[in-house]
Amino acid sequence: MEPGTSLPTTMNIDSQQHNGNSDHSDMDSEDTTGSIDENNLVEVGIRESVAIFLTTVGFSTRQRTTCERFQHSLETISRHVKRVSKALCKLAPELIKPTNLHSCHPKIINDPLLYPYLKDCVGAIDGTLVSAWAPAKRHNAFRSRKSEVQQNVLAVCDFNLMFTYVLAGWEGSANDSRVLMDALRRDGHFPWPPQGKYYLVDSGFCNFPGFLAPYRQHRYHINAWRGAMLEPRGPEELFNKRHSRLRNAIERSFGVLKGRFPILKGMPNYSVRRQVDIVIACFVLHNWLRLNCQNDSYFARAERGEFDPDEAADDAHQIAQMTQAAVDEQSGFRDALANAMWANRR
Repeated sequence: MEPGTSLPTTMNIDSQQHNGNSDHSDMDSEDTTGSIDENNLVEVGIRESVAIFLTTVGFSTRQRTTCERFQHSLETISRHVKRVSKALCKLAPELIKPTNLHSCHPKIINDPLLYPYLKDCVGAIDGTLVSAWAPAKRHNAFRSRKSEVQQNVLAVCDFNLMFTYVLAGWEGSANDSRVLMDALRRDGHFPWPPQGKYYLVDSGFCNFPGFLAPYRQHRYHINAWRGAMLEPRGPEELFNKRHSRLRNAIERSFGVLKGRFPILKGMPNYSVRRQVDIVIACFVLHNWLRLNCQNDSYFARAERGEFDPDEAADDAHQIAQMTQAAVDEQSGFRDALANAMWANRR
């Protein structure tokens, strides 16, 4: 299962494919501005083309149902879903990128349980499984731990529930740690945190500089802390509780994404390349809505906790620093944070 190439137009967003699965029919000669050429839209205007795409991803309707709804042929519906998804992918470098990796987020500053302990945190990382379609001979590769045909999507988000990096296309059988290592080895796309800053990751990832993981074999997830008699019993548990409190932003972001776009729970039988484009397009729309629709009901529900959790240096140089000494250093840093939290617990 070797990684292939990423979309040539992406910057802080990658799509990943595997050898022998490229769909050359999807590679139209379009511009790279994210616009749709109206001259190519025979009998279908831009607004209707976008409506066809939004109906497909927002209601997870099969193409024949969409054909009936819009009174167009199956070929026309498929063509416009492809055009809009590719146009949105070209907007990804503008909409999926870090905004500020140097200052402390107000969510941390205004929370005495998080500040000053986690003041250098700049975001959270996690993987999520989305529905996929694959030929029968590749089902084993795409079959996830849930025994379903899925793809593993790695994402980074900030504490405004905005995605800042996406890597889509890995088979569902790949674990999150392997997908992250692929992202780190790519040619400059991954938004490395500045020196002294870090992302929050879960226990499925390695705890090393730039990536702060919780303690294993200790309670972690929010549900584990519900109840009057479930207070932390030591510095490790207190650290895990506050780590989970902040890292929950990525879980809520995934909850909004999947709640809004049901196609991520039931992907039609598109080619692998088309599926990657659609997944990335959904992430782009998520960020656009976050920027432009402040009263959006999905984000309001996420802020209230109503969504259940979903389960810039030289990369080669930074990966080379992931030695045992670097891992030990990050573990010492985590221990210091945990002890400080415990000594000043409220």
